Amino acid sequence: MRYFIFIFLCFFASSTWGQETTVKGTIINSNTLAPIWNVNIVNTNKVRGAISDAKGNFEIIADLNDNLLISCLGFQSIEIRVTNDWIKNQNFRIKLTEKAYALEEIVIPPYELTGYLEVDSKLIPERENYWYSIAGLTKRYEGGENSPNAFNRVIGSLFNPADALYNFFGKKPTELKKLKELRKDDNLRNILQNRYDRQTIYLMFGINEKELNEILERCNYSDTFMKTANDLQILDAINGCYEEYKILKKK
Repeated sequence: MRYFIFIFLCFFASSTWGQETTVKGTIINSNTLAPIWNVNIVNTNKVRGAISDAKGNFEIIADLNDNLLISCLGFQSIEIRVTNDWIKNQNFRIKLTEKAYALEEIVIPPYELTGYLEVDSKLIPERENYWYSIAGLTKRYEGGENSPNAFNRVIGSLFNPADALYNFFGKKPTELKKLKELRKDDNLRNILQNRYDRQTIYLMFGINEKELNEILERCNYSDTFMKTANDLQILDAINGCYEEYKILKKK
């Protein structure tokens, strides 16, 4: 009898430990108190994402002290830390404040085209940009790690402790493991595919805008790519450069 009790307790404990903790909440307008739908919720610690429904409700995998980045078009983004009370009560209302101006940045090309092919072909400079695509996405984008100078840049960073790539790739192995988690959560990939503000990337890796630009420059990505790529494309670009870095480091 004791043997069966022991087996039952082991099974119960293992099933309990295997369960992932989730938190629930409702997103509302701080002014009207009306629910807000289609709000993006990103757990930057677990690399998981969720989107609020028509009633403003959402549920996301999260543990104590995880950071959630909450954003929605037309509202100010906020960062919230998961608390014990939230986990226990599972009934948390989050207020978002409307922006005074919800205009997105528009990138204007620097070339004044005439509409005549013979003339325009001379106005636009020739550049050797390398492009690739991600499975599931229709849009192509630059693949800096495949361009001729990228190899030399990554090699140089291996032997230069002051280099941006060395500091980033060498000192943030835990954060960089999150890149692989992106493939496991379709919600998060969909969210990042429509984000361009880089806030999720800054929180995920503990870097700022200047550091991110330095990393992308060292991986040989152009200014155009850095300005026009969405957050998912930026993360996949960093991942490609990181994989190259790991291979070269082993050699």
